[in-house]
Amino acid sequence: MLTIPAIYNYKISMNSRYVAYTWKSVHPNLDVFLVPTDGSRRPIALTETPEATFIVDFAPDSKSVIVGEDKNRNERVRLFKVAINKPGEMIPLTEENPPFFLRGGALHPNKKWLVYGANYDLEKKKEIEATWVYRQNLENRDKIVLAKPKKPTGLYPQLNKQGTHVLYNRKELHPKGEQYWLVDIEGEEDREILNFGPKAKVEALWLPDGQRVGFITETKNGKAQKYYSLGIYDIGTEEITWLIDNPDRNIERIHSPINSHHLVVLEYQKATVKPSIIDLTTMKERFLTKIQGSLLPIGPVGDAEWVGLYYSSTQPHEIVKFNLDNVVPSRFQTLIHVWERTTVKREDLTPAEDFSWKAKDGLMIHGWLYHSKTASKKTIVYVHGGPTAHSEDAINPQIQYYTSRGFNVLDPNYRGSTGYGVEYEDLIRVNGWGSDEQEDIWAGIKALMERGTAEKGKIGVTGTSYGGYSSWYAITKASELVSAAVPICGMTDLVVDYKTTRPDLRPYSEEMMGGNPKQVPKRYYERSPINFVQQIKGKIMIVQGARDPNVTPRNVEEVRKRLDKEGIKYELLVFRDEGHGILKTKNQKTLFRKIADFFVKALE
Repeated sequence: MLTIPAIYNYKISMNSRYVAYTWKSVHPNLDVFLVPTDGSRRPIALTETPEATFIVDFAPDSKSVIVGEDKNRNERVRLFKVAINKPGEMIPLTEENPPFFLRGGALHPNKKWLVYGANYDLEKKKEIEATWVYRQNLENRDKIVLAKPKKPTGLYPQLNKQGTHVLYNRKELHPKGEQYWLVDIEGEEDREILNFGPKAKVEALWLPDGQRVGFITETKNGKAQKYYSLGIYDIGTEEITWLIDNPDRNIERIHSPINSHHLVVLEYQKATVKPSIIDLTTMKERFLTKIQGSLLPIGPVGDAEWVGLYYSSTQPHEIVKFNLDNVVPSRFQTLIHVWERTTVKREDLTPAEDFSWKAKDGLMIHGWLYHSKTASKKTIVYVHGGPTAHSEDAINPQIQYYTSRGFNVLDPNYRGSTGYGVEYEDLIRVNGWGSDEQEDIWAGIKALMERGTAEKGKIGVTGTSYGGYSSWYAITKASELVSAAVPICGMTDLVVDYKTTRPDLRPYSEEMMGGNPKQVPKRYYERSPINFVQQIKGKIMIVQGARDPNVTPRNVEEVRKRLDKEGIKYELLVFRDEGHGILKTKNQKTLFRKIADFFVKALE
């Protein structure tokens, strides 16, 4: 299954001629590829490295791209420039293994400046909590600070088309809320432009004209809503125009292709995308025809022709050209010819089946059920990370491998997942991590047992990050349901995790837990699996990336001490060349095989 290529992200060029994208399982690790939008030739590799290398952006002239390389999987990214006519030649723009976390990376139209975020104080020469906005001179490497937010957050600065202003986000008022600011390219005027309240969630981006900002928020006039509204802010007039304000629409994401005058709206129903396209000239919205699978519009390449990403649980990620007047998969023109890149056939893949069940409190929970290739009641619950994320009808090589090894797989979108609306996503915040959302997962297990798909004593749980945390939680607190667990890079002690994680992630813990460890110590204690390892009755295999800056190895070090003290046996698998999640293909081959072998024995 690891021969199936997967696309992680993509960018379309200003001149509409190219799509650059990050491709996995073509090379040993992530690399950046380029494909012409006219289909005149097959994709070419712009990079080929043993490290995780990903597309950041196109240069404004469309002649080169900016790529990021996470050389040590410690997320200390270095930026490079690669000319389209010189693939493989990576020209370094920033320092190797920097003493900070670098975010974004946009080349200025003058070709001399690079804009990015970094949690670093240049004068004091030390790493700091907050991420500042920097402008670096590529000729002499001089850097100036354009903006200095006070508190940490996941800040990714965005440069407008003209190169006059940088749009960026702050989290100064409350761990949940977001505000957007605008700073000029000289760093002389830094002002707040979008603030709908301390707890208001906002996501914003530049529109292609570089004079307007598109955004979504679930708060208007100081009142929280159960849905996102879509608006446009004009940086000249400082006025907001609301485009969509409909409680019946679950808008969760937007993007605006730089080569167009359009805004792509991504609406979701049961974790399945429903895209529409707004013409920013006429303000008319066009809905794409519903198809089998998902189609994410990337950008226009003609009057009615667009390129997009097409996929499902039986269709690998494929960049296709399609006509807005005839959105039919059989008429799509494939640009990257993904089926030629894998030995897997469509009939080898297990389709995702809609599966719903009632939670303990009556809430309907939805997920995806994958049936074993052979008759079996052995079941693996694969829990997605985040938790502010969701699993969709798409190929997950890990799940596909497990079904080929004789396991049914349940992939639950527990409360707190995206893809089901603002209210559903917010439900996890009511009681915090390690509460209702875990009960949702366990209710799904019970539903499988009631329908005869799963059987007591033959159920295991695995997942990465928050999925790893959920695996720990299940093996410590649901021993009557779960007989084995494989937590991958999962939190064990939420206090240790809070203290050792990246600074921009600490506000996320505060948001989800209702405060920091000093403010709500009892909740942090009760929701930390490390404090309940004595209740483990099943088998456990611990997996960790040694260079993980997100859920650090300290989580494993501390829980091992407790397990050893209690005399509880466990298996340990540490990947020395991995970070948060096991990414390299050679390591995934080892990991998937070992997990399947472990569950085969543990669930006998």
